[in-house]
Amino acid sequence: MKLQDIPKLKHTDSNNFFLLCGPCAIEGEDMALRIAERVLTISDKLNIPYIFKGSFKKANRSRIDSFTGIGNEKALEILAKVSETFDVPTVTDIHESSDANLAAQYVDVLQIPAFLVRQTDLVVAAAKTGKVVNLKKGQFMSPEAMKHAVQKVKDAGSNKAWITDRGTMFGYQDMIVDFRGIPTMKEFAPTVLDVTHSLQQPNQTTGVTGGRPDMIETIARAGIVNHVDGLFIETHFDPANAKSDGANMLHLDNLEGLLTNLTKIRATINSL
Repeated sequence: MKLQDIPKLKHTDSNNFFLLCGPCAIEGEDMALRIAERVLTISDKLNIPYIFKGSFKKANRSRIDSFTGIGNEKALEILAKVSETFDVPTVTDIHESSDANLAAQYVDVLQIPAFLVRQTDLVVAAAKTGKVVNLKKGQFMSPEAMKHAVQKVKDAGSNKAWITDRGTMFGYQDMIVDFRGIPTMKEFAPTVLDVTHSLQQPNQTTGVTGGRPDMIETIARAGIVNHVDGLFIETHFDPANAKSDGANMLHLDNLEGLLTNLTKIRATINSL
């Protein structure tokens, strides 16, 4: 598929990486608009094709008392308002087949969580909406195995699939990115590197996932050097008090410097 096929996506002729970026979860309207406006300003300045990311609900939680959302339709309406206010496309993740048609009414890209990427009914339901389907590679899966997830989208009648690498389990409480997988997965579909989730440290005894945000630029640079098509970065203006995944999110104040460096690296790689 072509980036130009996504409604409202700008800078598609810039030969830059594209960006999926926003908070982990939609916590409210003001925070979503605040983050979207800041990321859009930066991406416009750097000619980066930008898709606003926000989860309308969080189903993959370690503890029953973890934040799961503000209400499905309320969060989806906020995603729609972000799109309308800033004229940008949006992406959200779905967890059940019934979520596909609901979310497709509000967003442009449907994301399949890594834990669920082998769920055939879910992948097929997403594909049948006609939206782009962002397939996150399972932490337990090889890059080669992702060709089957992409094939499910194709068999459902759609050619609109991406793959996103979000790291592979390394022991019980750490993740690692195998950059050899990028060229492999690019053979199947455009490939995105989820920088922030790749730095999670799951299975903590507290039931709250840890992370290594200090390594975000290291992982992101390596992805760009290895010709990844897009980057996925979760960001927040107050990660310490974010309701989900705060331990591995990038502080919003650090985003412009990071993306500036990455666009320079991309330009160098393009010239080689």
